[in-house]
Amino acid sequence: MSQNVTTDSLIVLHLIGSHGPRYYERYPEKFRIYTPDCNSPDVENCSVQEVINAYDNTIAYTDYVIYQVINILEEHMATNDVMLLYISDHGESLGENNLYLHAAPYAFAPKEQTRVPMQLWLPDASATDMGIDKECLRKHSLMGGYSHDYLFSSLLSLMQVQAKEYDENLDLFRRCRVAPVAAKQPAP
Repeated sequence: MSQNVTTDSLIVLHLIGSHGPRYYERYPEKFRIYTPDCNSPDVENCSVQEVINAYDNTIAYTDYVIYQVINILEEHMATNDVMLLYISDHGESLGENNLYLHAAPYAFAPKEQTRVPMQLWLPDASATDMGIDKECLRKHSLMGGYSHDYLFSSLLSLMQVQAKEYDENLDLFRRCRVAPVAAKQPAP
């Protein structure tokens, strides 16, 4: 993103984030905020609180990385519509019912492993240009019941890609569409 973007672009970042059991490898020393933290891949040899502290340190570091990405995107807001969509691929069990990590089969997995955060950062100007009513999004986000199944069709919709695989019932933004304003033109 350090160079001017001249075409519509999708940038995907894969963060290692909060994958256990080596939580302690997922954040630098300066993000070792919650202590004592588990510094072993053998989480069964750590206290539940040490595992939780190490996990919380990964969350703090992920939050910092997202903040840095948003700062970069803000530098491009004058000439581009920008947004950031963050979603975890799975949750983690941190000792609840003596379960750890995330490998339980979905049909039996506890909610700690299946419920994940999804965060959308969408500046007002980009929302207007993209024809999205942010207040409507806030209202619908409170209803819950969304899953990863919504990601594909929602991204197709945001990028205005016509595809037979698109399913309007799985488009998070469909109900919140308003008339878009002409999109910004990237700088030459």
